[in-house]
Amino acid sequence: MGLAERLSDVDARIADAVRASRRAPEEVTRIVVTKFHPASIVTDLHALGVRDVGENRQQELRAKRESLAPLEGLRWHYIGQAQTNKARHIRQDADAVHSVDRVRIADALERAGDGAPVLDVLLQVNLTDDEQRGGVSPADVEQLATHVAGECPTLRLRGVMAVAPLDESPASAFARLADCAATVRGIVPGATWISAGMTGDFAEAIAAGATHLRIGSAITGPRPMRG
Repeated sequence: MGLAERLSDVDARIADAVRASRRAPEEVTRIVVTKFHPASIVTDLHALGVRDVGENRQQELRAKRESLAPLEGLRWHYIGQAQTNKARHIRQDADAVHSVDRVRIADALERAGDGAPVLDVLLQVNLTDDEQRGGVSPADVEQLATHVAGECPTLRLRGVMAVAPLDESPASAFARLADCAATVRGIVPGATWISAGMTGDFAEAIAAGATHLRIGSAITGPRPMRG
């Protein structure tokens, strides 16, 4: 199955899940994660109508964005763990950052925003009991959202993001994420994005209200070996 066929297959499955959840198709954005793939795959995806792409590494995001500058309408989503020492580059290259998980990252992105367009950001929530994993704890979501909304004027708080734990049903995990999303909307009513759902669990994410899906190898095929 080629790239066009894989994309069509995934989009059909997304459409089925949207209908089953009685939601409108325009409520859900499919982000194609092109991690480790060459920039040429983004060119091919663009020709197939894809406009939202995601990257996990800042260096890869920068290289692809620079080489693909002539392509019109691409929106670049940074979905990897954000580091303060790379905040300026992330700020320059991403249209949306899905992984703001602490005040230091928010402040670093804010400091890098002098003269830059307003940056869309989401709060990454840790849905596990492992404190070593990326993400703010659900108990601290309100505090972080209040900080971003009140202290970071060049950041536009859009909502929340999470990855479902492997040892829990996606439906229950995404239900807890939906609760976090409601908390954020209590602070910023327009923060309606929920970035959740990957290849194996996007149907459950859609049912729980996800607005942005992050789909990788089901569309792009197996990832090349990391260089």
